[in-house]
Amino acid sequence: MARDSCLARVTAGVAVGGAVGGAIGAVYGTYEAIRYKVPGLLKIRYIGQTTLGSAAIFGLFLGAGSLIHCGKSY
Repeated sequence: MARDSCLARVTAGVAVGGAVGGAIGAVYGTYEAIRYKVPGLLKIRYIGQTTLGSAAIFGLFLGAGSLIHCGKSY
């Protein structure tokens, strides 16, 4: 497989999007859990749901953007 293949670019986009989305989701989930006073161990669940949701959505969009730009050469 070529080094700059379309699949490699899309995979890298999804990975970077997932990492950035997960980090932002963890920070935002922690903020909301404290703000809304989520009780006890439900904070961990709430932060985890927010982290995974943000990682999935941001990874999806960054992967889609990489796929759109895959055919363009600058």
